[in-house]
Amino acid sequence: MATIAEVSKKYDISQATLRYYEKIGLIPPVPRSKSGIRDYDEKSCGWIELMKCMRSAGIQIEALIEYVKLFQEGEHTAKARKDILVDQRDILEDKIKRMQESLDKLNYKIDRYDTVIIPKMEKRR
Repeated sequence: MATIAEVSKKYDISQATLRYYEKIGLIPPVPRSKSGIRDYDEKSCGWIELMKCMRSAGIQIEALIEYVKLFQEGEHTAKARKDILVDQRDILEDKIKRMQESLDKLNYKIDRYDTVIIPKMEKRR
């Protein structure tokens, strides 16, 4: 079990963000101590790791909230949860493809400077 301060430090997420994630349903409710203080267990930390990974990949927050909601409803939602993940994977793959195309274009432009433009300028000197 861990405090919010420990979890915040471990995952490099502010305490306010952790509270916000729980408030909006991005992570399931965190267990609490008898005095009402959040007491993060391994399961809660697993959700935080998953959401941090998904958010850093640009996965839509609304889809993740729906995923958590369905997860909490039980096993009968497995297909719907899988469908959300497949949809988000497809979106991410498309984004990666577009980013790769941009990277290829940048690399082409940089190569042109190295092989044509700069050598041509240096010959003029």
